[in-house]
Amino acid sequence: MDKVPGEVRKMLTDCNGIEKEKHMMQFKELIRKSWLSMISVVVFLLSWHLVTDVTHLIGPNLLPSPLQVVESALKWTFNPIAGSTMFGHLFVSLKLVVFSFSVAVAIGVPLGIFMGWFRILDRLLNPIFQIIRPIPPLAWIPLAIVWFGIGISSKIFVIFLASFVPSLINAYTGVKTIEPLMLDVAKTFGLKPINILLKIVVPHSLPYIFAGIRLSLISSWMCLVAAEMVASMAGLGYSMQMARRTMDPPIIMLAMILIGLTGMVMIKLAERIERKLCPWLMKR
Repeated sequence: MDKVPGEVRKMLTDCNGIEKEKHMMQFKELIRKSWLSMISVVVFLLSWHLVTDVTHLIGPNLLPSPLQVVESALKWTFNPIAGSTMFGHLFVSLKLVVFSFSVAVAIGVPLGIFMGWFRILDRLLNPIFQIIRPIPPLAWIPLAIVWFGIGISSKIFVIFLASFVPSLINAYTGVKTIEPLMLDVAKTFGLKPINILLKIVVPHSLPYIFAGIRLSLISSWMCLVAAEMVASMAGLGYSMQMARRTMDPPIIMLAMILIGLTGMVMIKLAERIERKLCPWLMKR
């Protein structure tokens, strides 16, 4: 009996040592990936600086240098351009994207799950969806202006369509890829259809759903610029349009960088949520 506590302590010590070693390996891998990412960014910025400020292979009217973009960022932070400061335009665009994207995902994901689960709903809606699906979201802009006028509603509609399609398709695909054997086993154990849907089908579809959410985020930011260029009085797309008219390439480049960075942050947040809800996925 006296040996049991010692053996238990030894086992716990070994487990702690293995866990610490595992965390250390994960930390080293994170450092290695971070260094590689930093190196790629530095090389890109140096190359950009080389072809603009150093060798002048590309003129400032075609491609502004990194220093010009930084100067424009400092100026735009405190002085309004195209009616607002940099963060004012960013907030308008971010609010528009978040609202349109949230509504699209809130409708698209459940509808995709239901279409994949209920055959009647699939047969009713799938033909209509297959006709609408190939139409580019930007092709709806003229009709959106006719329906909603030149205002925020038309932009929300276009961005909604851009986000809605990927979220629905991936949720639908996730349900359709589940193995029939899993459903048969669940039925054998007496699970009701609603429990099968919530406890088996939805967890199985989560990786597909989050992949669709990431695609929806990308699509929403891609359509934002076009929607704001057509009809808007504020936002990053509007500021790019005004900068084009005044021949100000640094502002155009800066707005593009802001769109890319903001979209990247939102995608990273979605990936973090995915890792929390899908801890069995170790692909990243």
